[in-house]
Amino acid sequence: MVRIIDGKSVADGIKDDLRGRVRQLKESGVVPNLSVILVGGDPASQVYVRNKEKGCESIGMLSNIVCLPESASVDQIIAEINRINSDMSVHGLLVQLPLPKGLNERAILDVISPEKDVDGLHISNMGRLLKGEAALFMPCTPQGIMELIMSTGISISGKHAVVVGRSNIVGKPISLMLLAANATVTICHSKTEAIDNVIRSGDIVVVAVGRPKLIKGNSIKDGAVVIDVGINRQGGKLVGDVDFDSAKDKASYITPVPGGVGPMTIAMLLKNTIISAERSLKNRSA
Repeated sequence: MVRIIDGKSVADGIKDDLRGRVRQLKESGVVPNLSVILVGGDPASQVYVRNKEKGCESIGMLSNIVCLPESASVDQIIAEINRINSDMSVHGLLVQLPLPKGLNERAILDVISPEKDVDGLHISNMGRLLKGEAALFMPCTPQGIMELIMSTGISISGKHAVVVGRSNIVGKPISLMLLAANATVTICHSKTEAIDNVIRSGDIVVVAVGRPKLIKGNSIKDGAVVIDVGINRQGGKLVGDVDFDSAKDKASYITPVPGGVGPMTIAMLLKNTIISAERSLKNRSA
């Protein structure tokens, strides 16, 4: 019988721990502080940013949303990043993605101080992850996925993990994290031949492609752990990249949409910011 992986419940448990760490930091005179730069007025991005703001508030952290117009240039965005980089009261900084068309995403992200890169997308943090070294921060969504898989109690070591999607934000980093946990990893994408057969071989299946209900139950191995990262609007409802109704009849564990990976992404962002604040306190005391 399938078990639903309740991402909200797992995230709430993590946030309970984080509240205690925030209290300890405040007692030492440090208030964890996250700054988010939002460029343009994309409705989905605005929702994500509000959720991050609410997450900070829920555990006693500070947050600051910097809104820049759609017409903002790379130089203007970089100037804002540099201002926040130099502000010692800010412990975490992220630029909400996607950016408006025409902006050089990599040129912007790599200006963020690696010590404040709580999204884990700076080239130095991504590079450490690739080399199997300890990154200062790991990308939030893949980090949350790993927590959800581990919450099942199933060992990752030795399992065949199939990742559907090769984005820099989810597909590539989660593949590296699973590899570091001793899984055998296969990455599928739009050019993969006989993709259903490949997915069907996965003991663990992570899907992040942004196409509603793309993966059906007949592509899922009996007993597989299925992590659905997709958030798509279809018929007025939010649905994942996995056809939940058919996949749940095959999987042993599966994440719902909404309520699966989404809450974990926020929880990992808060955790990374608190880690940064704790490092700043340690450096101040040294």
